Amino acid sequence: MLFEPIMLGNMEVPNRFVRSATHEWMAESDGTPTDRIGDMYEELARGEVGLIITGYAYVNPNGKSDNLQQGIYDDKFIEPYRKIVSRVHEYESKIVVQIVHGGRQTMMTADNPVILAPSAVTNKRNGTTPEEMTEEEVLQTIEDFANAARRAKEAGFDGVQLHAAHGFLLSNFISPYTNRRKDRWGGSTEKRTQVILDIIDRIHEMIGDEFPILVKLNATDGFPEGTKNVLDAPECVEIAKILASNGVCAIEVSGGIVEAGQQMFRTKINTADAEAYYRGYSKMIKEAVDVPVMVVGGIRSKYVIEQLLTDGYADMVSLCRPLICEPDLVSKFKNGDIEVAKCVSCNLCSDESGIKCNYDFDKSDREQS
Repeated sequence: MLFEPIMLGNMEVPNRFVRSATHEWMAESDGTPTDRIGDMYEELARGEVGLIITGYAYVNPNGKSDNLQQGIYDDKFIEPYRKIVSRVHEYESKIVVQIVHGGRQTMMTADNPVILAPSAVTNKRNGTTPEEMTEEEVLQTIEDFANAARRAKEAGFDGVQLHAAHGFLLSNFISPYTNRRKDRWGGSTEKRTQVILDIIDRIHEMIGDEFPILVKLNATDGFPEGTKNVLDAPECVEIAKILASNGVCAIEVSGGIVEAGQQMFRTKINTADAEAYYRGYSKMIKEAVDVPVMVVGGIRSKYVIEQLLTDGYADMVSLCRPLICEPDLVSKFKNGDIEVAKCVSCNLCSDESGIKCNYDFDKSDREQS
């Protein structure tokens, strides 16, 4: 199954490998994508990654989460993105742009002194308390996401992915921990999911319903088991069912918010059992929805990937750090050159000069010998 095509809505992806979104630190200070980003995505396409999901692109300058993060909040970005997309489309790969608002994890700066979120819940990690969004601010954010999708379509992207994971704004809305609202966007599971449905509806109004919309979904906030009033199973399954029934063509299962600890990029992935640490959630979701499901989280081995697909845990596998280390990893798997990625999950690739593998394999080999 690894190298069989799959349909995501009306988009055919040539195989089951996904480059999961990651922040690259390669955009201009205003969010303009650069040739360096194009170089990286083209290398992934040359390496036969079926679906490339870009680094998260903020839909409003007041929702920027990191330095040198990509933006998609203005029409001026359409042409730079179009050039990048055309480079990827020289190969068989598909490319979608991940769109996001930082929410509780927005950068606080002199130009942007106010952090917006569904509710004024203090971030216990840094002591920052966001302001609760007004109805007008929620409606404007819905418009911001829809316009970002319009720009993506005009730039030639094959679809968009709404980032509803990892403690960013849409993740804030779906979690009872960060959403204490009493209006149409808070309360029940359905109401906390409503803002995503409103975004999907507005995208359809603006550019039609043929443009693929994917969602990266938090299955869990990542707090210790037994913590009350947080996002986890089985509620995440209900959210996935709502999304799959309302225009989402694929769901990527992830988890964790920064406040809950280091759940998103676990280290010491050195056994097959440690890989795919969200597989339990993805299996529950896959059994409940009729759209393709992707799973991310420490996946390294061809054997594990085959097991995930054949045993019904997911329809596609998402990789991030291994593809930073080996952009041609998919080709190597396909050609039988290797069975396990080189990546050791050290997280040294999170480099503010631009993501790259900084692990010293030669030193490691010498130490082991």
